[in-house]
Amino acid sequence: MADPSALASHIEALGMSRVACVGDVMLDRFVYGRVERTSPEAPVPILRTDRDVYMLGGAGNVVRNLVSLGAHATLLSVIGDDEVGRRLTGMVGREERVEPHLLVERGRISTEKTRFVAGSQQLLRADSETTEAIRPRSAESLIGLAGDAFAACDVVALSDYAKGVLTADLAQRLIEAAHSAGRPVVVDPKGRDYARYAGAAVLTPNRAELAQAAGESLESDEAIVAACTRLIARHRLGAILVTRSRDGMTLVSADGPVAHLAAEAREVFDVSGAGDTVVATLAAALGQGIELRACAELANAAAGVAVAKAGTATVGAADLLHAVRAGDLSASEAKIMPLAAALETVAGWRADGQRVGFTNGCFDLLHPGHISLLRQARQAADRLVVGLNSDASVRRLKGEGRPVQGEAARAQVLASLETVDLVVIFADDTPVRLIEALRPDCLVKGSDYTVAEVVGADIVQGYGGSVLIAENEPGYSTTGTIERLRG
Repeated sequence: MADPSALASHIEALGMSRVACVGDVMLDRFVYGRVERTSPEAPVPILRTDRDVYMLGGAGNVVRNLVSLGAHATLLSVIGDDEVGRRLTGMVGREERVEPHLLVERGRISTEKTRFVAGSQQLLRADSETTEAIRPRSAESLIGLAGDAFAACDVVALSDYAKGVLTADLAQRLIEAAHSAGRPVVVDPKGRDYARYAGAAVLTPNRAELAQAAGESLESDEAIVAACTRLIARHRLGAILVTRSRDGMTLVSADGPVAHLAAEAREVFDVSGAGDTVVATLAAALGQGIELRACAELANAAAGVAVAKAGTATVGAADLLHAVRAGDLSASEAKIMPLAAALETVAGWRADGQRVGFTNGCFDLLHPGHISLLRQARQAADRLVVGLNSDASVRRLKGEGRPVQGEAARAQVLASLETVDLVVIFADDTPVRLIEALRPDCLVKGSDYTVAEVVGADIVQGYGGSVLIAENEPGYSTTGTIERLRG
């Protein structure tokens, strides 16, 4: 990876990008449950379902990732006049910083992918879709919308899932329109014929897609580079960024430089939607004029974060910052996250069947009483999240002169403890909003509280969670220590 501090300096700029995304939008449905027996009717597992989760997929997931990075997006696509299409319309409409243009085509089937998941294992995927090309009238309407959208954006992303929106003719016309507006085009391609993407700035195929377009098996670095070089010359492409799973990525550009980027994932949990994350990050970076190699490094880091999460997860700016600074950050510092990133991390733990515990406090001048509380809290769950009062909230609760240590120092000390898995700083006087968002399985406080006095106990018990009153270690108090020092 390039210099982590240099890459990190680009991340804030991603949120300034305006990206027009055109392509196949779809509905990703995840049916979660558990398997306890097989069916007496056939040798198949019986999934006892617990919950359904719906997410925007395809071009919709590109847009979700853009929004997660802080960027603004315009989404152009075609859907059917069916229940899935109506759900998609509602979901896109609720996305902040997205200007939606979803054209409804009567009689068309909106794409839905349903994944059945037990624990962390995907059992089956069922697809409902059409691959028929959109009608000429829909294509003309998209071209009309694209003119204004491209003029108002920094970069164009084409998300081709071969579901009929990006026909060969429409793809070329969109690229020409982008050129007329002076905008670079990033394409997530499909199929054998890359002529439809002629003139694009960057294509992002995976190794299998590149092999299909090249018409040959690509088993070595040299073969991949040679195939990219031929396709770049043949179709007037600016560059090709090949995603290669555990082998990372390879960037080949028209002016010759080749870069092999090592995979950044520490643990592969779910590859669903990782390609969308790559397109979104690459487009947002390219839209800010960031040098192509750095764009690819950022996209590679984002992909490493995405595959370590459950489902078609998005990657936020905080996630990406942690990823690119991994070489500079200790393992403890990587545990300190904003709430949005923490929610995605906790979702991954839950998808893996792990119980999540939660406790909170100021944790100023850490002492053996704190250590005992955290140890008991960690023993009550598989993972422990600690809510840490910000400096401002500590002052409101404890008075001027507190905290003795700033929130960054307190968070770092907590994160260095083996018993703590995640630290989230909150600015409110109470952790109620944090508890409502995280929904811990177990809430832990010290024995100077009763269950009735524990903030959030009613919330946790209301959805079936538990409240643990930990035994206090006598004789230890931060306030008492400060008073002794003053005396």
